[in-house]
Amino acid sequence: MASSPVTTLRKPLGEILVESGKVSAVELDRALELQKETGERLGRLLVNLGVLPERDLLEALSRQLGLPIVQGAQFPSIPLEVRGLSPRFMSSASFFPFELDGSQLHIAIADPLEHETLDSIRLATGLEPVPHLASETEIQDAIEKFHGAGSSYLSRLAESFGEGEGGAEAAEGEDVERLRDLAQEAPVIRMVTLLISRAVESRASDIHIEPLEKDLRVRFRIDGVLYPVEAPPRQMGPAVVSRIKLMAKLNIAERRLPQDGRIGMKVLGRDIDLRVATLPTIYGESVVMRILDRGGSAAVDLEKLGFSAGMLARTVVLTARPHGIFLVTGPTGSGKSTTLYSVLLRINDTEKKIVTLEDPVEYQIAGVNQIQVSPQIGLTFAAGLRHIVRQDPDVIMVGEIRDLETAEIAIRAALTGHLVFSTLHTNDAPSAITRLVDMGVPAYLLSSSIIAVLAQRLVRRLCPECRSPYAVSAGELPFPLPPGETSARLYRPAGCPACRQIGFRQRMGIFELMEVDEEMCRLIVQTSEANRLAEAAKRRGMKTLRQDGFEKALAGLTTVEEVLRVTQESN
Repeated sequence: MASSPVTTLRKPLGEILVESGKVSAVELDRALELQKETGERLGRLLVNLGVLPERDLLEALSRQLGLPIVQGAQFPSIPLEVRGLSPRFMSSASFFPFELDGSQLHIAIADPLEHETLDSIRLATGLEPVPHLASETEIQDAIEKFHGAGSSYLSRLAESFGEGEGGAEAAEGEDVERLRDLAQEAPVIRMVTLLISRAVESRASDIHIEPLEKDLRVRFRIDGVLYPVEAPPRQMGPAVVSRIKLMAKLNIAERRLPQDGRIGMKVLGRDIDLRVATLPTIYGESVVMRILDRGGSAAVDLEKLGFSAGMLARTVVLTARPHGIFLVTGPTGSGKSTTLYSVLLRINDTEKKIVTLEDPVEYQIAGVNQIQVSPQIGLTFAAGLRHIVRQDPDVIMVGEIRDLETAEIAIRAALTGHLVFSTLHTNDAPSAITRLVDMGVPAYLLSSSIIAVLAQRLVRRLCPECRSPYAVSAGELPFPLPPGETSARLYRPAGCPACRQIGFRQRMGIFELMEVDEEMCRLIVQTSEANRLAEAAKRRGMKTLRQDGFEKALAGLTTVEEVLRVTQESN
């Protein structure tokens, strides 16, 4: 077991107090005699006797132990959640965690010489506690504020709705003014703010609030996977949803139809945009909030997205063409926009005029003209694209091809000398051709305008700090090994403080790139069947999504299970 950060004493505390004039020799002797009977810490005993102010005790301990003092005003406005530390344990041991720095947990503690407390924290969390001195009063106030008082607020609010199922039903029937008043009460405001802050702190991309028959379920989507988190009482659900709807400027009186809105706020010092979507269910309104960090950027180097060397080289060449259409396909949340932003970042220079048409504009790129689609005023993808072409752009990005009109204008732009980027929702690259033909686009126009189709998915990246190797035989693998190899070394997630005990950190792409060369052009004119196009593309060297994913698993970047989770057999 690691030794405590506090290992040596410089001077006896009593001597320091007498030298500084905080305590007289007589008072010290009396306290030392009493200490023999009670066994209490000298400093705490002097404070309890009224001889020494708590602030003077902290300053003396700081001199004695060489530890910094932290004040309650320096504690974060949002409590730090650490798995393994309960409010009861923090209260009984008089400590409060306030910062996590890698594997080090900075704590405010009243008695840093309580080595059993430090050892318990180390054992419960797997983190190394770094003690800072703080008054017991401020520590207990913080615990009460964030854990004790917060719970009592939720309890009182739940009681105001009534207990049990009947109370929940009554809440659903509350009049609009009552819900508006509840949504503006301090406990509800604090709960919603706390929920959003914890999601941002956890690197979540989405917050899901779902009313169930007897419970309110809250989950964060982190690296593509939903994780349940502590939720307010079921009776509190309508007030929480109403608060979110007010923040998003939605109609709180309308609970029968879906609504969409946006919230802009500052969280943990960062500018955050929240895309809010409500959906009526049989037990109440379900809310999903997509988190967008305006201070960050979706545009990163293509090299960091997970492309293999060969596929990266071909993607760079294809996206530098002077005209044509480059499509990125995949389901919602598969990273299509991030890939396109990264491509635009790479080709963006003063010699090119780049215009984008997006719904919504998620991230801003310097030097790029970005347009927000607004169907309410008639600014659809098709209408916007029609006007963009008149702006003499070199490069156009259309957020998504959703209908025949948009597809035809994009193709016309590509055939008249523009480089067009867009996305489609299809399961693989060859299916993009099938989808466009089904929309009504003539095959001969597709064959002469499309440069390539890139299909992608996101898999969780193994934490490099704790991934665990294991051997597996060729017969146990769902893919063939290179000739002559009978076994392979793969990796599995283990969990450590760096990845919050999950075993994965962030995500990476797996890709399928179908280039439309002369042979593929001729085949597209003959047929739009995805299977035939896929077979032809594979013969010409196309690597499928699963093949790319399995190669990344063999390289120790992800797991086979992750690849199987996000792909299907035909991929």
